[in-house]
Amino acid sequence: MLKVDLHLHTSEDPADWIGHSAGELIDRAAELGYHALAITLHDAQLEDRRLFDRARDRGITLVPGVERTVEGRHVLLLNFPARESMAVRSFADLARAKRRSNGLVIAPHPFFPGRSCVGDALDRHAELFDAIEWSYFWTRSIDFNTRAARWAAARGLPLVGNSDMHDIRQIGRTFTLVDAPPDAGAICETIRQRRVEIRTEPVPYGELVRIFGGLMIRGKVKRVQPRPAGDRPRSHAGPAVRLPDPS
Repeated sequence: MLKVDLHLHTSEDPADWIGHSAGELIDRAAELGYHALAITLHDAQLEDRRLFDRARDRGITLVPGVERTVEGRHVLLLNFPARESMAVRSFADLARAKRRSNGLVIAPHPFFPGRSCVGDALDRHAELFDAIEWSYFWTRSIDFNTRAARWAAARGLPLVGNSDMHDIRQIGRTFTLVDAPPDAGAICETIRQRRVEIRTEPVPYGELVRIFGGLMIRGKVKRVQPRPAGDRPRSHAGPAVRLPDPS
C-alpha cells in the first residue's frame, strides 16, 4: 500500500504565500514514509524536472496536478497533460478534457464554507468527478467532511484523504493508502477502482489556531509584499482512526 497525499501547496504557488518549498516538502514527506504526492498549485502546474528527480531519489512518485479554478470553484486535476489541465476554465472544458485524457478529477473540501468550494456544483456536474476529498481541516466538533463522505457513498465514489497543505506542519495527520504500484497513472486508476483507505484524525484546536494564524499572517504579507520573481513556479501558463459513519 502506498502512503499518498494528493493536495499540497508550496512556495511556488502563484496565489498563496507559503513558507515551505516543493523541495522541503519532498524531504519532509520522505521522512514520514510517503510514497506519492501531488503538488497542486493554484492555477499553475509545477513542471520542474529536478523536483521529479529529487522525489524519485527519495522513493516518492510525484503525480502531476493542479488546483484549477473552474467557473469560480476549485477542482483538483491530476495526471492530465499540462496543456490540457490549464485549458480547463469551465465544466464543459473539463468534460472535454476527460474525454481526451485519462486524468483523475477530485472535488476538494467540497462542502466547506467558501465561495471557491465546489458545493452545489457537485450535484450539477457529478459525472465529472472521480473522487471526493476528506480534508485535514476538521475537529471533533467542527466537521464539514462527513457531508462529503455521505455524498460520495451515495454515488459509489471513493473518498481520499488529503492535507490541503499550506503549512508543512499539516502533513501526516490525514492521508490515503492506495493499493497500487508507484506510478502516477496506476495510482489514479486504483483510486477510481476504490482500492483506497483513509487515515485521518481530528486536528487539535491549538494546532488549528496556529495553522490558521499563519495563513492569515502570510495572507497579509502577500497583499503588501510582491512575490520575488525567483519564487514563481516553473509551470505551464499520523495515527489511523475510523471515519465517522457517513450513513
